[in-house]
Amino acid sequence: MKIAILGAGRMGSWLAKEFSKGHEVGVYEKDSTKRTVLEQVRVFEALEELALFAPELLVNTVSLDATVPVFYEIEKYLPEDCIIADLASIKGVVADYYRKCPFKFASIHPMFGPTFADLGSLKEENAIVIKESCPDGTVFFRQFFEKLGVRVFEYSFAEHDAMMAYSLTLPFICSLAFSACCDTDTVPGTTFVKHMNIAKGLLSEDDHLLAEILFNPSSIRELERVTAKLEYLKHIIGEQDEEELKDFLQRLRNNVFPGDHS
Repeated sequence: MKIAILGAGRMGSWLAKEFSKGHEVGVYEKDSTKRTVLEQVRVFEALEELALFAPELLVNTVSLDATVPVFYEIEKYLPEDCIIADLASIKGVVADYYRKCPFKFASIHPMFGPTFADLGSLKEENAIVIKESCPDGTVFFRQFFEKLGVRVFEYSFAEHDAMMAYSLTLPFICSLAFSACCDTDTVPGTTFVKHMNIAKGLLSEDDHLLAEILFNPSSIRELERVTAKLEYLKHIIGEQDEEELKDFLQRLRNNVFPGDHS
């Protein structure tokens, strides 16, 4: 298959490398400094070259704020039967575009980021394929991820964004709160160091990616849940109530160890 990739960031470059093992791959990246790291793929100097390449699948890996504008920009260079795909972390505006666009589409979300995941060994990692994706696109990405040992789940556009508020926004909020309270004079313990490593990994991500997650319309609900629990914990600590703390901790254990009733 002839596959074109827009964007040569960490995920775009990884996809180009993986796809090139069995497909003809071309990549467009407007930042010339990122083009030098691409190997075994064709590098486009201009978007117009897509017309000559005539991809059967185009994967858009640019940031969410640029995803839809780029789709509009490249429509005129694609064959009518080309499948277009995105990797956006939040699907709302992309879903709106797909409802009106003339192409078949596949919308996916690899739930493993280059910062924390071992891209050389993805067993036990997860990926989502959106239910509204075309059959051919769904089959292609299912087979691609499953070959790498990645577990694949299917959700609708709406289900995906609601879930991302929980699975991404919630840990992001916790790490940001930790980072906001960090003191450079702290003598770190083991737990502190583990949290610090997670916070550093998160804050090394691109600001656009962090904004995508935090500005999910469902994020505010998760933030309100966190602040409510913190206020409750503040009350327990203020009252020095050991029995209430014990009950609270047991509920937390039930959350994180759902099958353990010991």
